[in-house]
Amino acid sequence: MSDSSTPRLISVATAVPPYTVSQSEAKAFAASFFQKDFKQLDRLLPVFDHTRIGNRYLAQPPDWYGRPHSFIETNALYEKTALELSVTAARQALHRAAVLPEAIGMVVFVSTTGIATPSLDAKLIQRLGLSSHTCRLPIWGLGCAGGVAGAARAAELARPGPRGAVLLVAVELCSLTFQYNDRSKANLIATSLFGDGAAAAVFNTSGDGPEILGSYSTLFENSEDVMGWDLVNTGLRVRFSRHIPTIIDRHLPDLRRQACAAWGIDLDSLRHYVAHPGGAKVLAAYIASLGLSAADLKHAYEILACYGNMSSASVLFVLERFLASQPPSGNYGLMLALGPGFSAEQLLFRW
Repeated sequence: MSDSSTPRLISVATAVPPYTVSQSEAKAFAASFFQKDFKQLDRLLPVFDHTRIGNRYLAQPPDWYGRPHSFIETNALYEKTALELSVTAARQALHRAAVLPEAIGMVVFVSTTGIATPSLDAKLIQRLGLSSHTCRLPIWGLGCAGGVAGAARAAELARPGPRGAVLLVAVELCSLTFQYNDRSKANLIATSLFGDGAAAAVFNTSGDGPEILGSYSTLFENSEDVMGWDLVNTGLRVRFSRHIPTIIDRHLPDLRRQACAAWGIDLDSLRHYVAHPGGAKVLAAYIASLGLSAADLKHAYEILACYGNMSSASVLFVLERFLASQPPSGNYGLMLALGPGFSAEQLLFRW
């Protein structure tokens, strides 16, 4: 049972950059860009047709990606655009929560697609007019798992009191990590999947939002090569394995059982699923391994179709859509994401 100190997610809001690319346009770009790099490119291009993605948002105009850029240039664009999107999403989340800036006692800032020291939450706090004594917790390197992990940390840190609310911001500009000189299959696949966006959420111990009841983190041993970045002269080069759906099939059912046991609930009591839409194959693996239906993940499929994979921010986009359409019923729900480590993050909520 919950009490007055149980953290709740009071609001969530999202923001995207102004440029868009349809999947057919992205496929045409890849056909031209990689035409000299693969002898059988025609056999690879259908991957764009099978992603279930229709549109994505980009930090720069589509033709910008057809030219080489330095790490200095792309990271400067990351700092500028990520801050703008973070401010937009955060202001909207504060407005929806009816929480004044002075009520925020901590900012949890999640991002993995650029580098900034001080981390961007320092500028964000000032742009939002938060107290100069606001605590900061920047989280870098969790990639797609960062949205769920960030929500778990934000909920854990929310406290009763006038300055106990926590602001979570997740922002990723995946497109700015596109490497012009990387003519690998991994880069081609990434071109078919990733987009840009930001999300923000407010956590407090008062309000009417979903109760956050627990989290469960798992790190797979000796799995660093499954997903991550390779640092090259021009920036962050994507690294991910085609075996991720197999890992899901093999391990996720047991991890869900372990989490439910740790939380003291029956597996069958989970009624809601808010999953990170890492890709069509990842969502299909969730369905097959966890005994779900496509309807259980309909919001994840919708976000994938409209935005692509925005790394850590994606699951908060799914959460926003879920809450907008699902009235409270008092049932348990699971937020779920996988990311670099290789790792799994699970969060229990009641709504």
